[in-house]
Amino acid sequence: MGFARTCSVALVGVEGVVVEVQADLEPGVAAFTLVGLPDKSLTESRDRVRAAVVNSGAEWPQKKLTVGLSPASVPKAGSGFDLAVACAVLGAAERIDPRVSADVVMIGELGLDGRVRPVRGILPAVLAAADAGYEQVVVPECAAAEASLVPGISVLGIRSLRQLIAVLADEPVPEEDPDEQGRPDPLLAGLRVPGTGAATGMHSVGAAQHDHGHDLSDVVGQISARTAVEVAAAGGHHLFLEGPPGAGKTMLAERLPGILPPLGRQESLEVTAVHSVAGLLPPGKPLIDLAPYCAPHHSATMQALVGGGPGVARPGAVSLAHRGVLFLDEAPEFSSHALDALRQPLEAGHVVIARSAGVVRFPARFLMVLAANPCPCGRFSQRDSLCECPPSAIRRYQARLSGPLLDRVDLRVEVDPVTRSELTRDARGESTATVADRVRAARERATARLAGTPWRTNSEVPGRELRSRWHAAAGALDEAERNLERGVLTARGLDRVLRVAWTVADLAGHDRPDASDVALALQLRTGVPRGVPMTIGTPA
Repeated sequence: MGFARTCSVALVGVEGVVVEVQADLEPGVAAFTLVGLPDKSLTESRDRVRAAVVNSGAEWPQKKLTVGLSPASVPKAGSGFDLAVACAVLGAAERIDPRVSADVVMIGELGLDGRVRPVRGILPAVLAAADAGYEQVVVPECAAAEASLVPGISVLGIRSLRQLIAVLADEPVPEEDPDEQGRPDPLLAGLRVPGTGAATGMHSVGAAQHDHGHDLSDVVGQISARTAVEVAAAGGHHLFLEGPPGAGKTMLAERLPGILPPLGRQESLEVTAVHSVAGLLPPGKPLIDLAPYCAPHHSATMQALVGGGPGVARPGAVSLAHRGVLFLDEAPEFSSHALDALRQPLEAGHVVIARSAGVVRFPARFLMVLAANPCPCGRFSQRDSLCECPPSAIRRYQARLSGPLLDRVDLRVEVDPVTRSELTRDARGESTATVADRVRAARERATARLAGTPWRTNSEVPGRELRSRWHAAAGALDEAERNLERGVLTARGLDRVLRVAWTVADLAGHDRPDASDVALALQLRTGVPRGVPMTIGTPA
């Protein structure tokens, strides 16, 4: 009788559970039994592992073989257990020393020819192994850079099962066939196809990739909207842009990621883990260090936005935009159920999805930008009468964005059509680099003030804490409180005005918000002019 064990990782969302893979050989009729709540793709590993072992030059044991995945109560999904199953079987058959692989975590899919192929979620799986105290992991060679992002872990990248057998048996490591090297592997490309990730219709890229060739100086006029974009970036505030077609709403949203500061180390790992699980890591770039940008089409379903899908839930747009920007263009055209599903992650910073296969939790701390026309034809305005839509159609169109959702949006700006003089004028506005420097300085002020707290930006700080620990200047909130009494603001709205006021103060270099900072925050929140200038930096 032979027995051996090794380890792998089962992913539940972006969190991992170390699974002990045990193999037991007993005399009897040759059979291969796999137990421990495997899914369909894992059950099929019996045939993949058998073929890979034989084609790697090892002998398949002709005995009764039982492979157990422990803990048995945790559902296991995917083909990433193939490598661990093969090594446990070879250890039980004494082809390799069972003691060598007992405390090694192995992650990878096996081809029938014995090649080791990558799987999604390498980074969160290795993070889970490190948290559990393991020090050695074996991963596919092409995923070794991603696994090496985790400190304190020894990573071995291999190309084939034959190489791993040689390493564990202390034998000379065979060289791969030169004809195999450099050949395209269809599976490697398939791992990064958006349609096989969270859901079809998703688009998520790093800010630098998306912002290539886009600069804020391209935006003509729109002083108030540019100011709102700057405040949104500095404090992480959600933004609603309303205006006619062609006014520049999409241009502003596309340039927002470029003024966001680079991600910190912990933020980069969080973002990379989500994209790794979704299979959307950029080629040749294992670590995402720039704010992601996700702009789903308005036909996206609720599952596409918040996550879900059949079987094990996949991250949606709100998670792919974690620590970045989620842009919903033509927001009223989205399903009302999909939009209202955003209310919980907007408040909590994460989304919890319950399915029959289990409950998963994905991070979802994003900056949301909504863009909408004022009416179905887009020409409704209080300044002219070009709109031909009946009042009932305008009301129905504007009611598609519910009050509870808009109450969670800190900044609401009307984007006016660009005038002829603005369009023909040669003067250019501030560049992305100039605004980004101001945003970075404001973030540094907020970080210094919030040091030692669980919050990173002004938009995350609860209103109770702002009122009790960080006070505005005397009398600065008088106008905001009068708006609360008149019903113009809700209690949540007052808290959000205070958060925006702190961001405006950080951008202006003030130690705490004064009356002008609060007045600008009120104007950005309500859209009602307060007699304050709409520029923070140098006017265009």
